[in-house]
Amino acid sequence: MSGLEQLVDSLLYEGYALYPYTPGATKNATPTPFGIVYPPAYADRTRFDHLRLECRFSRPGGLSAQVRFLQSTGEDHRAVERRVELARPGATLFSFDGLSGRVALRADGDLVRVCVHNTTPVGEGIGRAEALGASLISTHVVVRAAGGRFESPLTAGCESVNTYPVLATPEDDAVLGAAIVLPDHPRLAPTSRGSLFDATEIEEALLLHVHTLSDGERAAIAAGDPIVAAMVEQAASVSAEDIMRLHGVMHATGETVPGETHTVVGGVTVRLGAKLVLHPRPGGDAQDFLLDGRSATLERIYVDYDDAVHLAVTIDSDPMQEVLRESGRFLFFKPEEVEVTCEE
Repeated sequence: MSGLEQLVDSLLYEGYALYPYTPGATKNATPTPFGIVYPPAYADRTRFDHLRLECRFSRPGGLSAQVRFLQSTGEDHRAVERRVELARPGATLFSFDGLSGRVALRADGDLVRVCVHNTTPVGEGIGRAEALGASLISTHVVVRAAGGRFESPLTAGCESVNTYPVLATPEDDAVLGAAIVLPDHPRLAPTSRGSLFDATEIEEALLLHVHTLSDGERAAIAAGDPIVAAMVEQAASVSAEDIMRLHGVMHATGETVPGETHTVVGGVTVRLGAKLVLHPRPGGDAQDFLLDGRSATLERIYVDYDDAVHLAVTIDSDPMQEVLRESGRFLFFKPEEVEVTCEE
């Protein structure tokens, strides 16, 4: 399976089920999915009965498109995956167990457009639950240009509706229309242990939570949606070493960020290991004031895209200081919030 296919697989089930994953949990009985294409009778100015992805060629190629979405089965939050393929520009109708629609792929000069319409007939005045039963849920579009390239949809001045397109491959020959906002060239973290359906949360925390499920919760999950049961079983098999690889690491463009070796604080050049006294600014983090006057050790120095300096520290009186240092769990302060007491 390609990296793009793995990414879409993960995105497709984003929000499908939420921890604790039990079918009786209120947040799973009344889901709030992303990427919805509603039936026309339920659509309005904030709820769309269509999706339109626009992007531009930087070099034309052979166009094809794929639309993937989930269709509710009417049992709790359960759904089945559906796919519609277009091997070339044109249009096609689809129908899946009462859900119907139309997909079109067209090119006009360098402008490429994919449109997805929900044409499912429903009665007027229906409620949200019934509307979701007749909707395309978590709708994702992939448009490809064999032998060609696309411009970044983030800068190409296109007008997409109900989707967030980005460049999806290193060769820029595919655009992904996602249900959530992503940067160009998104990818799954190499340390990820698989989709947890709730990946807007911290994967490490979710894996730890799965390991704390009670026997009763596990039985309820096993007796429920088989897709959720398989995911939880997979998450429960993750080792402690796998979880630690997710813990306390900063990344940029795929590489671990060591930070800077030195910076200037109050006119004094400081290096890693320097001793500082913390003086959090008024109105800052609600818990920072508890650390006012505490001694700390400078562990990392980071400079962000706006050239602002961030000092990563551990607290000297914290009995967990060494553990936090080894796992990369730091507290962050600005240079104006610290006083240098000893240079390393």
